Amino acid sequence: MVALTLPDGARREFPDGVTGTEIAEAISKSLVKKAVAMAVDGRLTDLADPVEHDARIEIVTREDPRALELIRHDCAHVLAEAVQTLWPGTQVTIGPVIENGFYYDFFRNQPFTPEDFPAIEAKMREIIARNRPFTKEVWDREQAKRVFRDKGELDPQRRADQDLQAGRLVRPVPRPAHAFDRADRLGLQADEGGGRLLARRFT
Repeated sequence: MVALTLPDGARREFPDGVTGTEIAEAISKSLVKKAVAMAVDGRLTDLADPVEHDARIEIVTREDPRALELIRHDCAHVLAEAVQTLWPGTQVTIGPVIENGFYYDFFRNQPFTPEDFPAIEAKMREIIARNRPFTKEVWDREQAKRVFRDKGELDPQRRADQDLQAGRLVRPVPRPAHAFDRADRLGLQADEGGGRLLARRFT
C-alpha cells in the first residue's frame, strides 16, 4: 500500500501502482471528469502513471492554470493528426507550446494557405469529438525508430537518437478529450514560408 496526502492534508491508503485516474475516481466522480493530470510531490505527470511510493498527490483539473500548457501541447498533437489526415505524406517535425498558443512545423511540398485553415480546424474538432481513449506507450530506441520509419517520419527518427533518456522514449500522451473545452478559441495562422502552422488565439 502507498499512503497519499491530499491537498487538504488528509491521508489515504491505496494499492501500490494506483493510477491518477483511480485516485481521482476514489475522491470524487465529478473530479475524475475534470481531471487532466496529477501532481506527485509537486511534479506534473500523466493520470495513467502509477504511484508506487508515499507522496503528496494533487489532481490537476482543466481550470488549473497549470493545465493550459498541457492542453496547448495536446492540441498541437491534434493539429498534427488533422494535417496528416488531410494531406497524407506530410512530415511532422516539432510542435511546442509558446507563450500565447502553440505551433507545429511541417514539411510538405505545398505551403499552407489561409484557405486550408477551415478544413484543418474542422478536422481537429472531428478528432476531439471522437472522444477516443488515450494510452501511453514506452518504447526503447530501436522500437521508436522502427515505428517512425514505418510511418515515414524522418525527423522523429532523428530525435529518437537525440532525445532518448535512460534508454527509453516516452510517446506523448494527450489528455482526455474534455480537456479541449477551450478549443473554440483556436485561430490558425501560417508563417511566411507556409510550413509552420500557429495557433495564437488559443488562451
